[in-house]
Amino acid sequence: MSIYYIVTNDLKDPHHEVTNRIKAYLTHHGNQCILSKNDPEGHIIPETVPEEMDYIIVLGGDGTLIRAARELHDYNVPLLGVNLGTLGYLAELEIADLEDGLLKVMHQQVNIETRMMLKATLSDGREGIALNDIVVSREGGLRVIHFRICVNGMQLNRYQADGIIISTPTGSTGYNLSAGGPIVEPTAFMIVITPICSHALNTSSIVLSSEDVIEIEIEDSQHGIEERAAVSLDGGHFSTLITGNRVKIECAKKTTKLVKLSKESFLKTMHMKMKGN
Repeated sequence: MSIYYIVTNDLKDPHHEVTNRIKAYLTHHGNQCILSKNDPEGHIIPETVPEEMDYIIVLGGDGTLIRAARELHDYNVPLLGVNLGTLGYLAELEIADLEDGLLKVMHQQVNIETRMMLKATLSDGREGIALNDIVVSREGGLRVIHFRICVNGMQLNRYQADGIIISTPTGSTGYNLSAGGPIVEPTAFMIVITPICSHALNTSSIVLSSEDVIEIEIEDSQHGIEERAAVSLDGGHFSTLITGNRVKIECAKKTTKLVKLSKESFLKTMHMKMKGN
């Protein structure tokens, strides 16, 4: 018997039709299922998470899976995403293949991929973790921010830009791709720096080792106005920086484990999801 913890996005499965279908199928085959308890904003209530579980099944889209990975990263349990969204790069199990996919998991006919995560640390000691990306972007008026980027204590570059994306390989097909950054094989361990709308001729992304430590500092503006920049983790607001503040970004010690059912290559899957565009 295996223990399955089921996390449902109530906006995507409002009547729990798919959730109950999964629970009925798994319990029929002798497994135990525990449904997550969420707060009004949809976040998992930490004290309700079981101490023991073999798999976490996440119903929703990639956003739901990313949030579950962040909120449950301490448990080191593989996540299987059931796609109730659109593209579904991470949540790869489709409704049409639901029972077949669950059967493969029960028979352990799956691969477990390890994905690196990023950790952000503020000067006051607060920490946050991200699976896709950490973004530092302008807050307020429509003007560029002056960023100073250091790697391992040495200055790498200065940017006048709308923001800076620090991406994992998993997040390279998200905001990083939209900003012109490179696509990285998702199981690799490396960090991608991509400026957003940089006011410079050379706006190429920079790919670093996962062992590198990055610091982003908000510098003075040309007009002496205090700058304000928002730090976002996987699209969610984490903190606000002002002129002189820094955020340190590095590879997190924790990783995310994803259940992969398909043996198709990442590039082929990406081509199919994006319709070749």
